[in-house]
Amino acid sequence: MDRERGPDNQPQNPTDRFDEADLQAAERLTQVYEEMTRHLGHVIIGQTEVLKQVLIALFCEGHCILEGVPGVAKTLMVSSIAQIVSLHFRRIQFTPDLMPSDIIGTEILEQEEGTGRRLMRFVKGPIFGNIILADEINRTPPKTQAALLEAMQEYKVTIAGNDFDLEKPFLVLGTQNPIEQEGTYPLPEAQLDRFMFKILVDYPAFDEELTIAETTTSTGLPPLRPLLSQENVLYLQRVVRKVLIARSISSYAVRLVRATRPYSEGAPDFVNKYLTWGAGPRACQAILLGAKAAALLDGRVNVSIDDIRYAAFPVLRHRLVTSFTAESDGVVTDHIVEKLFETLGEPIDT
Repeated sequence: MDRERGPDNQPQNPTDRFDEADLQAAERLTQVYEEMTRHLGHVIIGQTEVLKQVLIALFCEGHCILEGVPGVAKTLMVSSIAQIVSLHFRRIQFTPDLMPSDIIGTEILEQEEGTGRRLMRFVKGPIFGNIILADEINRTPPKTQAALLEAMQEYKVTIAGNDFDLEKPFLVLGTQNPIEQEGTYPLPEAQLDRFMFKILVDYPAFDEELTIAETTTSTGLPPLRPLLSQENVLYLQRVVRKVLIARSISSYAVRLVRATRPYSEGAPDFVNKYLTWGAGPRACQAILLGAKAAALLDGRVNVSIDDIRYAAFPVLRHRLVTSFTAESDGVVTDHIVEKLFETLGEPIDT
């Protein structure tokens, strides 16, 4: 392919083109990902798709909601990923009495030795890390949720008029328990939209659960060694955005998102029946970025239609608002996305 032009003969910005260093980094990432999956498999039994989607979000500079019952190793999984990519892991347990200052930090009054002057000093909170596990994010009031979401969006916190930048890469993984909803503060749709993916963490299969039971009740877990540095992760975040995508493929992703909007032009009848609100433009961006990272992990520098379909489920899962009819018929958002694939068919060349 001509490096001056992308798929479908679309001109490329020179800064967006792959160079030899980018190609080598992409090849190295594929090897590292296979090694990473093997390495993490000694600590996290099963959950390979969850691990893949978290890594995709990391390389896309996105954030995730992890939904799963207690005891499926969400915390261990996230902390293990942080170790293997040499990033600083912080865990915040969200409770009804948690205040914004408990997350972002606070100013304290100190007396300077020698002069006796009193000065205000900012003490950083647990938000100052690289991978933040916001455990049971729906357990804390909206004011505290908003403080976290502001940091996610702006990559900084503001205290007493002073801005403090957060170190990149910065990934927030908020967990939710789908069983117990009493006394929770569900995130509004506008705030959920800030999360790139919603990842479902299911029960392990029988063989996997047997291995978990035997492994965790014998000797300690094997140590993890770093496979990527912080600088490698930052570089790969830039490489992901250079992955090639044909106009017909990106057009398919946009048509998919637009088809989720009830009573809009071209919306299928089942969408009008089962959805009250569809996904916005941010979903298009998330699907394309997620597809690019998925292609890169698979050893390719161009996006396929399967990459789009793979990314669509975690991207759209929390952005589609189902109707009462859908709930009564047992229809969830994943069912609607699958049916949209059938309705849209294959990409149209443009």
